[in-house]
Parts: sequence; structure tokens; C-alpha cells
Amino acid sequence: MATIKIKQVKSRIKCPAVQKRTLDSLGLRKMNQVVEKEDTPSIRGMVNKVSHLVKIVE
Repeated sequence: MATIKIKQVKSRIKCPAVQKRTLDSLGLRKMNQVVEKEDTPSIRGMVNKVSHLVKIVE
């Protein structure tokens, strides 16, 4: 299956707890950290929930 690279570009400070848990489940813990995940609908949904904090790296 295809993979996508997700990079956290904004801080999680002052974000709601739900968004912090979403970042944790994506494996993002620090700024500018990049993780590689399988491109599934559930991962895409999580990325959409925190789209203002992350960026998909090609």
C-alpha cells in the first residue's frame, strides 16, 4: 500500500486535547518531525482533523 509522509509544522500548544491526541496517534511529538504512515482513509481523516498543524510532504 502507498505511504504518505506527514510533517508537523505548527505547535500543539493551546490546541484542544482531542487534537493533541490525534497528533499522538499519528506519532507526531515535536515540531518539524516527519513520520511515514500508510495511506488509508483513517489516516487521511486524522490528517484532515489537524490539517492546520500538519503538512503532507511529497
